[in-house]
Amino acid sequence: MGFFEGKTAIITGGGYAALKDGSAGSIGYGIATAFAKEGANLVVTGRNEQKLADAKEKLEAAFGIKVLPMQADVAAHADNAATVQRVVDAAVSEFGRIDALVNNAQASASGVSLADHTTDQFDLAIYSGLYAAFYYMQACYPHLKETKGSIVNFASGAGLFGNVGQVAYAAAKEGIRGMTRVAANEWGKDGINVNVVCPLAWTAALERFQEEYPDAFTANVHMPPMGHYGDVEREIGRVVVQLCGPDFKFMSGETITLEGGMGLRP
Repeated sequence: MGFFEGKTAIITGGGYAALKDGSAGSIGYGIATAFAKEGANLVVTGRNEQKLADAKEKLEAAFGIKVLPMQADVAAHADNAATVQRVVDAAVSEFGRIDALVNNAQASASGVSLADHTTDQFDLAIYSGLYAAFYYMQACYPHLKETKGSIVNFASGAGLFGNVGQVAYAAAKEGIRGMTRVAANEWGKDGINVNVVCPLAWTAALERFQEEYPDAFTANVHMPPMGHYGDVEREIGRVVVQLCGPDFKFMSGETITLEGGMGLRP
């Protein structure tokens, strides 16, 4: 076990999903695995109760930690503040503390052009990503202030580089980056560091994207210079754990690209 033994991490979008070859294909699950290996108890949220139950079963059996699965969906026309507060209250009731918040959840209608995007499609991305991060950050703030905890929010190269067919997704992710920078300035005095990760990993969602929107996939998804897509635990999850640990506590408000060389920026 490691630094996070006896501590608690909330991971949104943390359900288990498998690739066609049977290996883990969810960034959220990869992050959860990395935290579990460090001894953290986990709260995993998502829409699909079966994926959450699968994550709980696999993680508890493999690592001897406790996992609280919470079905939660931030969406238009819902009482989202209450939904998120229910998750946070359950986390504190179950584990007594919150040490890390990872806002990984995101849905979108990728492959639809800006001209053809509907309001409902735009809302899907903004609510599931940007609003979800906003509500979770607000609800977790008093608890993270007590533990001098950390937040990692997920953005994307889609926003950094303006990917074709991903207008709402890109907008949500760039909103998350802006909110992260504000939080870094406002909450630094409380001992909370807040950073952004932009990942490129081979996931079940990316497999579906390739099948459903082949033209958009070809236009946007390229093989990184490293010659492979990231592994959801080893090359994404472990970095997230490090960003929440003591070695990177002085880093805040930054955007880290984990894209095997695809995310090069000046």
